[in-house]
Order: sequence, then structure tokens, then C-alpha cells
Amino acid sequence: MQFGPCPVENAEGAILAHSIRVDGLFLKKGRLLSPDDIAALRKAGWKDVTVARLERGDVREDEAASRIARAAAGAGVRVAAAFTGRANLFAEAGGVALIDAGRIDALNAIDESITLATLSPFARVAAGQMLATVKIIPYAAPETSVQRAEAALSGGAIAVAPFRPHDAALILTTLTGMKPSLLDKARDAIAARLKDLGSSLVFEECVAHETQAIAGAMSRAKESGCDPILVFGASAISDRRDAIPAALVQAGGSVEHFGMPVDPGNLLLIGKLGRSAVVGLPGCARSPKLNGFDFVLWRLMAGLPVGRHEIPSMGVGGLLTEISGRPQPRAENESLPHAPKIAAVILAAGRASRMGSPKLLADVQGKPLVRHAVEAALASSARPVIVVTGAGAAAVEQALRGLEIEIVENRDYSKGLSESLKCGLKAVPPDCDGAVVLLADMPDIGACLIEKLAAAFNPAEGRAICVATRHGRRGNPVLWARRFFPEIMTLEGDVGAKSLMGLYGEYVCDVEADHDGPLTDIDTPADLARWSAR
Repeated sequence: MQFGPCPVENAEGAILAHSIRVDGLFLKKGRLLSPDDIAALRKAGWKDVTVARLERGDVREDEAASRIARAAAGAGVRVAAAFTGRANLFAEAGGVALIDAGRIDALNAIDESITLATLSPFARVAAGQMLATVKIIPYAAPETSVQRAEAALSGGAIAVAPFRPHDAALILTTLTGMKPSLLDKARDAIAARLKDLGSSLVFEECVAHETQAIAGAMSRAKESGCDPILVFGASAISDRRDAIPAALVQAGGSVEHFGMPVDPGNLLLIGKLGRSAVVGLPGCARSPKLNGFDFVLWRLMAGLPVGRHEIPSMGVGGLLTEISGRPQPRAENESLPHAPKIAAVILAAGRASRMGSPKLLADVQGKPLVRHAVEAALASSARPVIVVTGAGAAAVEQALRGLEIEIVENRDYSKGLSESLKCGLKAVPPDCDGAVVLLADMPDIGACLIEKLAAAFNPAEGRAICVATRHGRRGNPVLWARRFFPEIMTLEGDVGAKSLMGLYGEYVCDVEADHDGPLTDIDTPADLARWSAR
């Protein structure tokens, strides 16, 4: 890759290396300089700009990041579209992150232009949580290095073992004079943990802290088919011959490992009774705060092995005692990066007066025009998909039968586009971070472009309005952050929200499409004929 200063007149088609403000126009770094950009730079008096140019054997940053991310992704992992050389990997379901640290290290040693950062191995993850990010440092990476990276990660070095529902048993032991409130606290904390992981506490007994009584309760828990069997003792386990491990052996089970290099949580026991895992719990299990029991429970609920080989490896990262304000398990995950939750709003309420007939029902490649945009949204990760109808609402709704969408009728469609836009945004659920707005008469918009907009969307980094472009010209769709919804609600007449882009230019991110779809809509029979001929 070539990199360095270049005369403005020779910079067309090059990648702008540093952002520039020109007469109110903001040219962001990474932009492919168009003829209009060159004209604006020359008009503003710029003589030279710093640019990058790809050479033979270079792979553009987004393509390189996508290829490497796809190679890294294993079961239970979704790869988001790449943007600015970054491709993020997300968990498709709650579970435990499986990270092959050796292969990740090997990947990061291949070429300084290629990086891959991940969560810690066996971290608990929630659905939609970010697991890893591939970042190409410059604007391109060598093809040979990308190929080596793909080979190093082939078959997936990052996966998620999903949590599966379990019927668990809890045995509580008591000593003379013990306060019942202590047992209640332990039971509530353990039941809450199980529920948070999608499992249930279906067997519970309270017995004396004596070997024979505990052994009997273990046998009954086993007969009920529970797995795991959790034992919370009135007194902490201090030796393999203590009451709880002795009871496990008496019941016909075996002790696999006692003690763990996690603090709090050192005094934990793991064993087997038939097909059921048995866990002798440390005293900290009565606390809702993160402790060693969580490390073991996560793996058990995800169907991963936990025994004499796995527990000794938990020491790195196992010092939890000094974490101030340690969060509860659920809250811990909520603070980590997640994929943005984006809704799709499709505007299909217009009268189509220039078409001379119901254009959204026109046959386009064997199906009504309106279905193209709706099916593209459904093929993307955007949810929910909201369709705003108006003129000919019943016919449009009939054309969309069988699709998992939410239909909102705009009875004031004659007031213009702004009313439809407001109707759609009102229907966006409050937990959505933003909404991508599509026009129903643009058949070339596909799920890929919607995913690129979602990948670019990052309000924290100033990318709060993401607009599809082609050769520098802005079109549709546009992804709007929720923060702009109140201002959009003030619009009137036959206008969309693009007027806000001029007011908030610093938050606008242009997302270049590789086709003319963002600029292609069907307004007249001639438009449809040209599109069909093409």
C-alpha cells in the first residue's frame, strides 16, 4: 500500500488518510475521494492531501476484516458487517465463550496490520454480547497475511456453548442453633442464579449436617433425575473426608476435585453421582456477588466439563476478592458491549400519483414491489420490522401476508411523508437504540446494505446518523439514533428527516454501497421499465 502526501488534482479515487473540513463540508478519513471532493478541496485552496492507495496484493480493510472474522467464527457466533476495517463477532445466545487462546495469539503474531481482540476464555456472555473484534490497522492488509490469518483460525477459534435448561436439586444442611434466615438467604441466591441461566430448582431438602443424612438426600435427588445436585453445608468443607464429600462416597458417587484457585470460592467440591454433577458449595454461594461457584455453574449449565482438569486452570483471573462493588451475575453482562438493537421502519403509505396505478403492488421479478424492501429488512438483523401503510392499506397488507412484520396504518398519509415517518417511529420499541428507515419503492436495497449501516452505527463514536451513499451521493436507507426521534416528530409536510443531517453533520456517517440501490426508486412506469430492462 502506498501512503503519503499527494497533489489534490491527482488524489481522485485515493483513500483520504486524515479528516478535513472544507467550507462546511466534513470529509472523513477513509473516504474514497470523488471528483466533487477534489473540486471542493481545490476551491478551498488545498494543494496536497495525505492519502493511501492500494497496490497489487492488497486487500481492502473491510474485506480483510470480514474474511478473518468469518474464519474465526464458530458455533453460536454471528459476524457483523465490517466498517472502517473492523468486524465484530457477537453471541447468538447466552452461554459461555469458548476462545482458543493459542490460535488467537498465533493470529496476532502474523502481521502487525491484523489484530483480533476477544473476551477471556469461558467468560459468561449474553445474547447479542460482543465476543471479539477484528481490526485491520491500516487501510489494507497483504493478501498473503490475510490468507495466513484465515488458515490459523480455520474452523472457528471463537464459539459459544449455549446455556441449556437444567432441573437442579439443592440440599441444605443445618446445625443446632443455626438461624433459618441463613438458609433462606442461601436458597434465594442459588435459585436466582439458576433462574438467570434458564434453569430451575425442582428438588429441595434440608437435613442435618451429618454424613448419613446428606447421603440419603443425595440419593433421593439422584432418583428424581436432577442434574446438578448442589449441596450447601452449614459448615464449610475443610477436607475430602468431611461430611459432604463422605456423604457423596457413601451414596455411591465419587469426589473429582476439592478446592479451587478462585477467591472467594476456594472451598468448593465437585463430584459425580451417577450421571449427575454434585457441587459442594463454598460459603460465598449465599452471596449474589460473583464468586468461584459462578465459574463452575456457568460451565455446567452450558454442558461443558468441570473437574480435576478444568478447575486448576481457573486461577488466572480467579482473584475476585478485591473487586470493589462487584456486580451480580446479570448486571456484569449488561455493562459489556452488545450489538445495537435496531428496528426497521418501511414507508409504504404514499399514493403513487405519478405511477398511475398502485405501484407498490406492481409485479417486480415475480412479486409485489413492496415485498422487496420488506423481505430485505427481514433478512437482516433489524427487529422488529415495521411497515407503515396508508393509501391502499388493505391491498398492501394483503401483499405482505405471511411475513413476520408489524403493520401500522397512517390514516393521515395525505399530509405527506413526515406523517408516515412519525407513525413508524412511534411504533419502535423503547429498548431499540435506533431505526433504519427504508422506502418501499427501492427494490435494490438488500440485507447486506442494512447490515453495513448497522455495523457503522456507533453513537458513542459520533456515528449516530448512518446514510447509504453511492459515489458520494446520499440516498436511502438511513439509520437514525433514538436521540433524534423527538426532532423528527416535529417535522411537517411531504419531507423526510434528511434536513436534520445539515444540522447534525458531525454525527453523519456516509456508508458507501457497491451498487446504485441507494439512489434507485420506482416512481413512474418509465422508471419500472428501465429497472426491469437493466
